Amino acid sequence: MYGKVATVAVVGNEDGAHETVADLMQGLNDVGFTLPVQGGTYWVGEAMQIVAFKDLDQVPDPVASTDPGLFRNAARLAAYLKATPNPTG
Repeated sequence: MYGKVATVAVVGNEDGAHETVADLMQGLNDVGFTLPVQGGTYWVGEAMQIVAFKDLDQVPDPVASTDPGLFRNAARLAAYLKATPNPTG
């Protein structure tokens, strides 16, 4: 997967999203993906509630302000990797 960029997004209603992002990023890194700065995002609703992300009327402000940075960082990294391929990969 050299030369490929990966990001992680987790949505849910329970704690553990940060650890899930970390575990997924480690696995992606282990198989060769390159991960951008701030390459993970997550949303966790209130514990013990039934509101899902897809049911929200609007995207919460912390998510709305984080995701564009994730997208920019991933796109810039992908463009860099495309322009500067790994000579050994």
